[in-house]
Amino acid sequence: MKPRHRLIAAAATLTVFGGIVAVTQVSNAGTRGQRAQTEACAPTEFSATQSPAPTIAPGTPSPGATAGTYTGQHPGVRHHIGDGQWVDQQTLKRRKRGDDGCAPEPGNGGNQGGDNSNGGNQGGGNPGGGLEALGNSCENSTRPPHDGFQEGDRCVSTAFGEVGSAERNPTLLITSSPLRVRVNQPFTIRVSTRNLVRDRFLPAAQGGYYKESSFLDENGLTRGHFHTACRMLDNPRVAPDPAPAPAFFVATEDGGGGAQPDQVAVQVPGLPTPGIAQCAVWAGDGSHRVPMMQRANQIPAFDVVRIVVTR
Repeated sequence: MKPRHRLIAAAATLTVFGGIVAVTQVSNAGTRGQRAQTEACAPTEFSATQSPAPTIAPGTPSPGATAGTYTGQHPGVRHHIGDGQWVDQQTLKRRKRGDDGCAPEPGNGGNQGGDNSNGGNQGGGNPGGGLEALGNSCENSTRPPHDGFQEGDRCVSTAFGEVGSAERNPTLLITSSPLRVRVNQPFTIRVSTRNLVRDRFLPAAQGGYYKESSFLDENGLTRGHFHTACRMLDNPRVAPDPAPAPAFFVATEDGGGGAQPDQVAVQVPGLPTPGIAQCAVWAGDGSHRVPMMQRANQIPAFDVVRIVVTR
């Protein structure tokens, strides 16, 4: 081939290649701003008009029996002492035999109505920057299904449920607590909550732990309750052992709460040993999970203080 013919052929090749690149760029530009379509969430056990009934209303007793309750300073406020924290040995034996009066539901939990047999729906079609999730169900888990009791090394298949918009997500603050108390000296922790309707509580000791999806009320507010716990720190410079039960724990529901912040007083009967106590308060949905937030950078509904305990 003559040199001139070679130049013409090369120019033609570059022209065709440039056209392909241009078409590709136009195609990408036309789809770059569009988010991939995703399937609707599988329906949960309750529709928007059939959400779970309150487990407590102002001035009425709660049907959930726990290790003990007391009413506090305000009418209708109910504190569930040590819910699920103390379980007698006979109850544990019955659970292991599977004869505690009820049969656990199949392990599909909150995955009602949906065909999610691919073990996690991986494939890049979901939003999230093309991240490949490890899974979104217990389909391929080797661990036994969680049955609502406080057992570890299980797989929880209950659907996350409903999450509110950012301006309606719950927040919580400890507004008053002592700096120093004596051993076994009673004291009060005052708690303010916002956007938390405190009308839903499934006793963990009765199999209500992680059993129910999260639900919003008709105003888009999270339904649930809040917890208060104090534990003694062995070493204030390292993260504590998570396994031991705290020195004090209550779950508080009263049928109150809403979009406007309010206050609830929690009475602590005293702490048993001298040292530094870590007292924390955190919101829970009906099944005790910390309520979800719209954005990843929102601070969840919790607060914590340190209290010096002396002899």
